[in-house]
Amino acid sequence: MSNSTFPEIAQALRQHKSFIIMSHVRPDGDAIGSQLALGHALEELGKTVYYVNEDGLPDNLAFLPHSEKLIQPKGEVLDVEVAIAVDCATKPRLGDNALIAASKAKLWINIDHHISNPAYGDLNYIDGESPAAGKIIYDFIKSEDFPLSDVTRDAIYVAVSTDTGSFQYGSTTAETYEMAADLMRRGLKVGQINSQTYDSHPYRRVELTRRLLNTLQLSEDGRMADWQLIYSTQITLGLKPEDSEGLIDMIRAIQGVEVAVFYEELPDGMIRVSMRSKNKAINVCDVAKIFGGGGHAMAAGIRTDGTIESVRDAVSAELRKRLDANAK
Repeated sequence: MSNSTFPEIAQALRQHKSFIIMSHVRPDGDAIGSQLALGHALEELGKTVYYVNEDGLPDNLAFLPHSEKLIQPKGEVLDVEVAIAVDCATKPRLGDNALIAASKAKLWINIDHHISNPAYGDLNYIDGESPAAGKIIYDFIKSEDFPLSDVTRDAIYVAVSTDTGSFQYGSTTAETYEMAADLMRRGLKVGQINSQTYDSHPYRRVELTRRLLNTLQLSEDGRMADWQLIYSTQITLGLKPEDSEGLIDMIRAIQGVEVAVFYEELPDGMIRVSMRSKNKAINVCDVAKIFGGGGHAMAAGIRTDGTIESVRDAVSAELRKRLDANAK
């Protein structure tokens, strides 16, 4: 798989006038931040931009400037020349209505940092070593001299901060910190934006944490931890998808735990599995691929059918094989 170059993508963006920018279902900070960052740079060049996400804007990201422009598609077809997917490992994860919205586009651009991405665009830039799609957007904007407005600045910071665990994960590099320093020099109010990102959760998230802790299971050797969220709990607490964002880090942080797993029952009966590894020898993306999922070596996900119990048994067995093979 060979990437398109930044100049090739820049040429395509400059040549066209209308764009739809999309990200994956159940969007996180990197997904929405990357959309807003690139989209506003295009708007600054006089382009027409539609921001679309299958599930709409999460409440916890509504503080981001320009986020009110993001729409949830209802089956309409937008009159655009170019479709851009950011932070989305596979085309179907953009969602059915988003794909309908983009169906008139003659050119597809795919910008992502998931190593499992099969390069589904006409132009692709996939960097599995990048800590976030937002960092790729930043590098592109700087390299190709695209506008870096205050809107783009804040969106990039939130994108990269949230996907690096607030600059804690091993994917964080010196370049990541240099990017943050550059954004601060450009006027980023880091204390304010961190407070909005990390210190403003609804009470129902605390109730969710209580329920999850009651399901917590730790393997006999203490190397694997998981918890489960059934759909009836989501209804009882009135949860939104973003309410569980980042909570897996709580069990990932348990001393001795090398792999943390979050099993969630979805409204359609499917099971969503989020996995985090603290041991480079345990590649959770490889496990995800067995079940049709993907992601990164240290963070990956699955969406599959079955019950929480059956999926947990199957995923745990695959993880256990790898843990046992890498026993200290």
